[in-house]
Amino acid sequence: MEKIIPQTKDITTQNIEQIAKLFPQVITETEDVNGNTVKSVNFELLKQHLSKELLEVTSERYQLDWPGKRASILKANTPITSTLKPDRESSVNFDITENVYIEGDNFEVLKILQESYLGKVKMIYIDPPYNTGKDFVYKDNFKVSKSEYEEELGIEDEEGGKLFKNTDTNGRFHSDWLSMMYERLLVASDLLTDDGVIFMSIDDNEVHNLRKIADEIFGEENYVECICWNKRIPKNDKGVGNIHEYILVYTKNSDSKPVFTMRKDGLDDIYELVEKLKKNKTSLAESEQIIKKLYKKNAYDRGITLYNSLNEEYKLWGKINMSWPNSDTFGPTYEVLHPLTKKAVKIPDRGWRWKEETFNKASQRVANDYKDIKKLHDGSVMCGKIWFAVDENTQPSSVTFLDDVNLFLLRSVLSFKSDGGIELENIFDNKSYFSYPKPTNLLRVLIGSYATKKSDIILDFFSGSATTAHATIQLNAEDDGNRKFIMVQLPEEIDEKSEAYKAGYKTIPEISQERIRRAGLKILEENAEKLKERAIPLDVGFRVYKTAPSILKEVAKHPNEVTQTNLFKDEDNIKEDATDEDILTSIILDFGEKLDHPIETKTIAGAIIFLVDTDALVACFSKNIDMQVVEEIAKMQPLRAVFRDACFKDDKDLINTVESRFKQLAPNTKVHVI
Repeated sequence: MEKIIPQTKDITTQNIEQIAKLFPQVITETEDVNGNTVKSVNFELLKQHLSKELLEVTSERYQLDWPGKRASILKANTPITSTLKPDRESSVNFDITENVYIEGDNFEVLKILQESYLGKVKMIYIDPPYNTGKDFVYKDNFKVSKSEYEEELGIEDEEGGKLFKNTDTNGRFHSDWLSMMYERLLVASDLLTDDGVIFMSIDDNEVHNLRKIADEIFGEENYVECICWNKRIPKNDKGVGNIHEYILVYTKNSDSKPVFTMRKDGLDDIYELVEKLKKNKTSLAESEQIIKKLYKKNAYDRGITLYNSLNEEYKLWGKINMSWPNSDTFGPTYEVLHPLTKKAVKIPDRGWRWKEETFNKASQRVANDYKDIKKLHDGSVMCGKIWFAVDENTQPSSVTFLDDVNLFLLRSVLSFKSDGGIELENIFDNKSYFSYPKPTNLLRVLIGSYATKKSDIILDFFSGSATTAHATIQLNAEDDGNRKFIMVQLPEEIDEKSEAYKAGYKTIPEISQERIRRAGLKILEENAEKLKERAIPLDVGFRVYKTAPSILKEVAKHPNEVTQTNLFKDEDNIKEDATDEDILTSIILDFGEKLDHPIETKTIAGAIIFLVDTDALVACFSKNIDMQVVEEIAKMQPLRAVFRDACFKDDKDLINTVESRFKQLAPNTKVHVI
C-alpha cells in the first residue's frame, strides 16, 4: 500500500523530467543528502549543448568521458553551409523514385538533412567501423598528443603522479572513434519519428562504449535489447571460436511501447522445402526429419523449431506442454482419459495449465468422449487442438499450426549465415568487391520487424555495400510495401590493386550504386508475375546526391525571410557554376522538404519550370524570363513560388507587377527569391 504524503509538487523533479525529454544525454546520477542515488542534470554538459563555444569541465560525475567529447557536442550543434548536388547520370529514375543515395561524409550529410527529415525517419540501421585498427576511415581528426591526452584525462595518484601506463595510443584510439560516433548519433537521433528505432551493428571491440554513448544520447530508459547475431563463421584469433556480433536496439521514446516482430513469410526456406516434400510425396516421417535438419542447419531458435511435425495436409504444427513449468505455480487437477486406451493420463505434479472447460473446448471433449479423433502417422492422435501420444503414459500437449501464427516476436538471438559476400559475388559475376558485407536476410528481418508501414523511411548512414538498400527493395517486393531508403556513404577511394578497381570502379559508392541497380533488375525479373498485382510499381530507382559547398557566393537570407517588397535585387549572388537543379536542391533543403518528392519540368516561353510534388513548390531559375512565365506559374497556384533574383528581362516594374499578378491569380502563394 502506497503511503500518501501531503506535500506540494516536486517541481525540480518535473523540470528534470522535461530536460530529459529534450536532452537525455545530460541526465546522470548523484547522491542526495541521505546517500541515495537520484537522477540529476549534468549542468556542464547542458551548458555545452546550449553554447556555441567550447566549455571547460569543472566537476566529476558518473559519466563516460574522453578527450574530444565536448568538441563533438559543439560540432553537432554548429550550423554548416554545405548542401547537396544532384547527380542524374548516376541515378535511376531520378524524377519519380523516392529512394536517395548520398555521397559524402555522413556527419555533414546528417546536418544537411536535419531540417528536412526532422522526426520523419522510422528506422535507422548502421554498420559503423568496428574500430579494429584498419576500418576507421573518416574526414574527422580528433587526435591529440600524448601530453594533451594525459592533461585532459586528469587522473592522478595520491602523490600527484599520472596514472597512465601503456594506454596513450589505445586511449586516443578509442577517443577518436567515440567522438566520431557521438556527434553523428547526436544529430541522427533528431531524425527519428517519436516511435522510431535505431539498430546498430557492432562487435566486442566497442560494444561497451557504444552502449554507454547510446544510453546518453537516446536515454537509458529507451534501450530495447542487445541482439546477438550468430553469423556461424568462427573468428579464431583469441583461442575461442567467436561466431557472433551484436546489434544494439534503441527506441526514440519508450512510451510508444515498440513491438518487434518476425514475419512468418520471412521463413521462405521452410515453406519452400515443405512444398517440395509435398510435391514429391515424401513420407511424413521422412519429411519431418528433413525439416529438422533444415532447422539445425539454419540454427533457428525454439520459437520456430517447435513446428517440426506435419499433418496429412503437410501443414507444420508443434506441441506445447500443458503442465506448469514453474515450481511455485499450480493448476487444476481434473481427470483426462486417453482417446484410444480410455485410461486416465497422468496428471502433472503441479496440475494442468488450462481450466477444464478450456481443455474440453480445445479437445472437443464431451464427458470424456472426443468428437474428432485423427490418427497421425506415428500412431499418436490429435483431438481438435490437443495431441495425445500412442498411450496414456505421456501427458497430452496443446497444438499450434505454423499457418495460424502470423507473427513471432523478434528474437534476441538471430542466426543467419554470413553469406553477404556470396550474394554480392552472384550479383557481380562471381567477383568479390567487399569484405564481410552484411547478408540481406539479416537486414530484411530487422527492417521487417519494425518498419511495417508501407511508406516508412529507412536510413543507413554507414551504408557501405548498400545491403540495406537491397534488403529494402527485396522486402517491398515480398510484402507489397513501399518503404523508402536513404543511403549515405563516404566516397572512399578503392585500392588500385583490388579487383573492383581493375573492373573500373574508383570509389565505394560506385560499387554500391551498381549493386542497387543490378539487385533492382534481378528482383524485378524474379518477381515479375507477383509484381503485376501491385497497385504502385516497385521502386527500384534512387536519386544520387553529392555533398557540395553552398551555391551562394556569400551568406544569404533564408527564402522565408525574404519579403515581396525586396523581392528582386540587381546582383546575382549565386555561383556561376551552379546549375538550375543545384539551385532547386538547395531550395528544397532550405524549405525543410524531403528529397523524395516527384519532380516535373515544363518549358514556358523558353524558360524551364520545376514542379516539385505537383504544386508544393514551383521554381524558375532561367535568365531573361518575362511576365508570361510569372503569370503561368501564378495560374498553377502553388504553395510556394521561387525565382532567381537576376532572371528578369525588365526590372523596372518587377516588384509591383509580380506582386499584383500573384495577388490576383494566386493570393495564397508565398513568393520567394534566391
